[in-house]
Amino acid sequence: MDAAKSVTPGAVSYILAHPSTGSDGAVSDLVVQVLDLKSIGMGSRFSFTATDGNDKIKAMLPTYFASEVHSGNLKNFGLIRILDYTCNSVKGNADKVLIVVKCETVCEALDAEINGEAKKEDPPIVLKPKDEGSVVAEETNSPPLVMKPKQEVKSASQIVTEQRGNAAPATRLSMTRRVHPLITLNPYQGNWVIKVRVTSKGNLRTYRNARGEGCVFNVELTDEDGTQIQATMFNEAAKKFYPIFELGKVYYVSKGSLRIANKQFKTVKNDYELSLNENAIVEEAEGETFLPPVQYNLVKIDQLGPYVGGRELVDIVGVVQSVSPTLSVRRKIDNETIPKRDIVVADDSGKTVTISLWNDLATTTGQELLDMVDSSPVVAIKSLKVSDFQGVSLSTIGRSTLEINPDLPEAKNLKSWYDSEGKDTSLAPISAEVGATRAGGFKSMYSDRVFLSHITSDPAMGQEKPVFFSLYAIISHIKPDQNMWYRACTTCNKKVTEAFGSGYWCEGCQKNYSECSLRYIMVIKLSDPTGEAWVSVFNEHAEKIIGCSADELDRIRKEEGDDSYVLKLKEATWVPHLFRVSVTQHEYMNEKRQRITVRGEAPVDFAAESKYLLEEIAKLTAC
Repeated sequence: MDAAKSVTPGAVSYILAHPSTGSDGAVSDLVVQVLDLKSIGMGSRFSFTATDGNDKIKAMLPTYFASEVHSGNLKNFGLIRILDYTCNSVKGNADKVLIVVKCETVCEALDAEINGEAKKEDPPIVLKPKDEGSVVAEETNSPPLVMKPKQEVKSASQIVTEQRGNAAPATRLSMTRRVHPLITLNPYQGNWVIKVRVTSKGNLRTYRNARGEGCVFNVELTDEDGTQIQATMFNEAAKKFYPIFELGKVYYVSKGSLRIANKQFKTVKNDYELSLNENAIVEEAEGETFLPPVQYNLVKIDQLGPYVGGRELVDIVGVVQSVSPTLSVRRKIDNETIPKRDIVVADDSGKTVTISLWNDLATTTGQELLDMVDSSPVVAIKSLKVSDFQGVSLSTIGRSTLEINPDLPEAKNLKSWYDSEGKDTSLAPISAEVGATRAGGFKSMYSDRVFLSHITSDPAMGQEKPVFFSLYAIISHIKPDQNMWYRACTTCNKKVTEAFGSGYWCEGCQKNYSECSLRYIMVIKLSDPTGEAWVSVFNEHAEKIIGCSADELDRIRKEEGDDSYVLKLKEATWVPHLFRVSVTQHEYMNEKRQRITVRGEAPVDFAAESKYLLEEIAKLTAC
């Protein structure tokens, strides 16, 4: 076998005898073969068995090396050179696991597993200089090389010992223990130290469950590489560390535990989350001022549908179309008044979305945006909550951040698109139907299927939070004398009023426009075999039901007369539809009433409907 494509004899024995690389930077030229390569953690990490032809050990590749496996640069029977590692014991097991921190590919794949008895005459692993200051292993019959310092006569350990006495506690911690990048952490590691900046700090919250009352708070930590992790503390640990962690400061953290992140509650993109109890060590790194790069997980506006109503937060880059004045909103939970401001942004998907800014973002950054809205600034907003208010909308939370005209490739490309063609393109708000079909296209129209009587028989339904159902119903009546539309701003779609003199005034844009458009906001009666109900319908779905825009229906009424207008409405009745509706409670004249709102609409696909009915019949006969 080619020597350049062979393992290092005795490499596994050397690793077991030296559980980690030296603190002075000494490493060994350890080449091992990769066996049983397996994906874990949704393909972001890989485990394998490392062999030197004689001994084997379970091992894990670093996260960043997953791209090498996905690209085919490393396969089973391949060879890697281990440049940095740690070897940890597994709880409740005498076996050890090799955690590869840094490595490189030597050979994509050999024809077979290397298997041979170690020869006594094989030379031992010895150290040789590598890149002047580090050392690697090579096979040689000459005596082992003695490491010599790069430029200083004193060794690194001597220098650390001399400096340690006068150093601050956090500095001594960094000197005595190697700082681990966040990307290398995993639940199998024992002792580790991380140096991180607090980029988001949550509130200290109380909770109550079957075991009693407690408190919890979490922080988002970011290292110099921009990798993030969420750290959570409960009860005594929460009380201890809440005053210690300060937003923007840098800390050394150790003696915590890692676990697989709960996707339902995680707020950062990391397979793991950090748990700190009262025995964890958190020390401020005085004098450290590194600013980690902000990592965005950008989502296009037309792709927001799957996030509606979920816990996962999104990041958005968009061109600001309009900015509303600041409003005061009274919070129900504590009756406190907080400021709010709405902005409308667009991107190159051709869609717009309304984003509600709260608290300081509304009063400070929001005012800055209002002053420069005419220049169509680009904003990058991190950690937005997606809701189904008025179809699909976004809202900032406590940890949200907003950058104006950020130095991002996506922002520059978006600004270039908008200046060249976007500003002359007809941009439409993201449809409520996108949110309604988050379960996957028309499949959502067949989930949670109920009759109208299921909703109308429970007047308190939707009191705590909105509930969603699917209906198969017929439109039995549309009142021709109702207020079927409102005058809307052509930019932000908010209601406009006639301006003094001429034109229309938009409170949202704080502008006067010469023209406006009409948008449907009407009620229709739905009927099915169990009963009937009045439901609210907004513009996008009303256009599909009526078969024309509100402007066109207004033209028919004015130019062709009331008979043609009424006939157009009758043409839309007694037609079956599939509806996705929400049920909520609203207060009218000091009385709570049930409100049913259409969130999605689709014509009946009779083949799909027949298949659905056959499946329901099969369920009944199987009982």
